[in-house]
Amino acid sequence: MSDRLFGIHGAALELRSQRMGLITANIANAATPGYKARDIDFGAALAARTGGASRDAAIDGATRFRLPTMPSLDGNTVELANEQMAFAENAVAYSATLSFLTGKVNTITRALKGE
Repeated sequence: MSDRLFGIHGAALELRSQRMGLITANIANAATPGYKARDIDFGAALAARTGGASRDAAIDGATRFRLPTMPSLDGNTVELANEQMAFAENAVAYSATLSFLTGKVNTITRALKGE
């Protein structure tokens, strides 16, 4: 039912939330020796999700390890500046998707009230 009401935006919000969690884990482990930074290919995950894949299958299939531009001596692949940029970009996109969904919910609420 929610897919018909909200289209891809419900799935997009869910995927952006999961991506935010991965990026946050990368930032938290910036000093952990051997930690391998990961990210979600949002386009691939959304395509899989809208194609009928479950949330977990879409995320698992679109999760990739980041390739560092400068390897570190301890094997950690987190590059803090890149993670912060990805976090900010994802946060803006999350906020935009959430605003769209809020507007959609407000429209439906007004329609149900007969306004």
